[in-house]
Amino acid sequence: MRRKLFRFLIYGLCGWCLEIVWTGVGSLINGNYLLYSFTYMWMFFVYGMGIFLEPVHNAIRKQNTILRGFIWVFIIFSVEYAFGWALAKLLGHCPWDYGDGILSVNGYIRLDFTVPWFFTGLLFEKLHDFLLAVESIPLINNK
Repeated sequence: MRRKLFRFLIYGLCGWCLEIVWTGVGSLINGNYLLYSFTYMWMFFVYGMGIFLEPVHNAIRKQNTILRGFIWVFIIFSVEYAFGWALAKLLGHCPWDYGDGILSVNGYIRLDFTVPWFFTGLLFEKLHDFLLAVESIPLINNK
């Protein structure tokens, strides 16, 4: 149980960090040299739930990289949409409301994020493998 909690925390923290870097780069591209970055507290839990995707990674591990990337895009869009919808119902507003842009789907997902989510899914595969390797170190594996 402690290992799963540890991995949940690491996925959550890594997701937060990625989001902060992503929004900071967006600020730079838009001419804000202060590199204003942000995320939402809710996102920690969304990214932390990456632990529940570990069995998916194990199942698709031997598949072609392109196929795996698109599987991650589909899963990430599905999760982002579901959480956005649920939070909108719970809070009255989705924290990451993408508005009604042409590539926005009900404000919950943006189809132009396909490429970033493709690579994020593959990056989290590497993180999963790293966490498994760390857990196999005898000193850490002590009970």
